Amino acid sequence: MNSHNYGIILAGGEGSTFWPLCRRHRPIQFLRVGPEKKSLLRLTYERLRTVLPQENIFVVTLARYRDAVLNLIPELPKGNLLLEPYGRNTAPCITYATYSILKRDPRAVMAIAPADNLIADEESYRNTFCRALDYAAAHDVLITIGIVPDRPDTNYGYIQTVGGKKAYEETHPIKVKTFTEKPDAQLAEVFLRSGEFLWNSGIFVWKAQTIRAELEKYVPAVTHLFQGWEAALGGPEEERFLEKAYMNMERISIDHAVMENTDIDWVFPAAFHWADISNWEAACKSVGKPDADGNVILAGRGLLLDSSNCILNSDKERKLLAVSGLEDYIVIDTDDVLMICPRDEHKIKDITTHIGLPDYEEYR
Repeated sequence: MNSHNYGIILAGGEGSTFWPLCRRHRPIQFLRVGPEKKSLLRLTYERLRTVLPQENIFVVTLARYRDAVLNLIPELPKGNLLLEPYGRNTAPCITYATYSILKRDPRAVMAIAPADNLIADEESYRNTFCRALDYAAAHDVLITIGIVPDRPDTNYGYIQTVGGKKAYEETHPIKVKTFTEKPDAQLAEVFLRSGEFLWNSGIFVWKAQTIRAELEKYVPAVTHLFQGWEAALGGPEEERFLEKAYMNMERISIDHAVMENTDIDWVFPAAFHWADISNWEAACKSVGKPDADGNVILAGRGLLLDSSNCILNSDKERKLLAVSGLEDYIVIDTDDVLMICPRDEHKIKDITTHIGLPDYEEYR
């Protein structure tokens, strides 16, 4: 393992699109999945441990999740837990991580891994990661891991490659042509057939010095607030320094801030199975197995009669959800909330918006 390779797990999201299963106190990265019931965060950490030294893996999360992260990853060195005072999306988060890593190792090569991904085929994952790290170490490029699509999915962003069709057959980084965020079904079908597009995994690999230069070039409003980081980060003044910096920090993603503007963006095609389970539709396709009527039971037990294309989930293994006469509905049962809603992202968003009102604060 290369001592200059680092992994940064992004674990600060709150997962409001997964309400009521995910809450302010139990965000999506703490969601337990699979037969072993491990959290998404723990699974991400264990994957990185196969390609990186343990002491080189960092987790960036919100300060209020400190104890929860350490409970899930007790072996994580305390100095490798980077705590943001407020959530400001991925560009500020990655800026904070970049400066923190540079203070430790100016020669660092960083892999950025979201904590809300499901990944299968670990051997292919390790092979792709190691090759991407080696390529980034030798070139001043920003690499996105691009997943070879197997369906015209509208839940994901797409990356168009330079050089024509059959990008999925390449085994080395390809120059990026365009980014498209969540196309409609018709456009997603065109993307799939063209062979030029890959899914945007949100997994990145680059030298710390390279991403630093691009951040300072394209989002000076963010990096300016980190002036003085060399003295503050990693020391007794870090918390106060971050509180002041984040108070005026804009919310902006790394894709909008840098990747859609830089001219050194490359994509590395990956064949391993990947899913970003950031909403119920993605979870349904990635975790659940539809029955003959298209119904999916993500967790718990369900009895479905005269119903089709429904999603069911219960926190209680012995509680039976008996459903009859529903089509295209989501039924989610937790200790304190029962949500019954059409399987429509706009309807779900209406509910989560109303949960933001003062009357429902205890359910957030």
